[in-house]
Formats: sequence, C-alpha cells, structure tokens
Amino acid sequence: MNKTVLTILSIIILVGVFVVLYQNFLAGPKVLDINKIDQQTNAKQNLEPKTDEQVAVTITVTPIDVSSKSKEWKFNVVMNTHVVELNQDLTKNAVLADDQGKEYKPIKWEGPVGGHHREGILIFNQITPTPKSVELKISGIGDVIRNFVWQL
Repeated sequence: MNKTVLTILSIIILVGVFVVLYQNFLAGPKVLDINKIDQQTNAKQNLEPKTDEQVAVTITVTPIDVSSKSKEWKFNVVMNTHVVELNQDLTKNAVLADDQGKEYKPIKWEGPVGGHHREGILIFNQITPTPKSVELKISGIGDVIRNFVWQL
C-alpha cells in the first residue's frame, strides 16, 4: 500500500511540475514596454508640461519622448486662444536649443493647422550627445518668443 501511495504522489508531483513549466513556456519571453520605460525616464528627469500664457494665447508643451534611445524627440504642443488665428507653421517658428546654445529645427509637425484650439506633435531629430538641458523656443504667435526649458 505504501508503494502505491508513493507512486501516486510521485506522479502527481511530476504532473504538477510539467504543468508549471508548460505554462511558463506558453507565456513566452517577457517583453519590455519601451513606452512605459520612457515615460518613467521622463518622469525621473522631471520633464513635466510647461505653460506659457502671453498675448491672449496659452501654449502648453509636454515632452513625450526625449530619451537617448529615441531617434526622434517628440513634444506635444497644445495651443488655445479666442483672439488670434493659430495658423503658424511650427516647423518654421520653433527651434530646440541644447545647453551649448546650438539650435535644431523641427523635422515635422503632426497635427492640424489653423483654428483657435490646436494640438499636435512637434518632432526633432535626436540630439547627440544628450545635452544636460533643452529649451524649446516658439516665435511668431502674438509677436513674442515663448521659452520652455527642461533639465535632462
């Protein structure tokens, strides 16, 4: 009787081990969520939204992706007004400056042109080596230069 119980317990244990190993095999390798890592990196870098309110126009800029692993650096730009038409070409009216004063023009704007409420993504090529800080300058909206600075 003892041999029968021991055999049954051994079979149950082997089946249990097989089930656990098979489930891990089916789950596959763990994939890192790069977007989540970049968001955590941006949060650690203190890359919070910056707002500028001048000449009846409010502009809020939030870095989306400015990590050293990204080929393109992206900034979400939200503009609101009830006075001025927001039809400026941000690829011509914006510039990103590094901590050495070198300036970089945007490579594209993804978003609408025109209106009183406008939101889109302003995209730059990655700056290498990664600077200690960046400053986004936007001009041509209400005849003022708006500055948004982040420490990286």
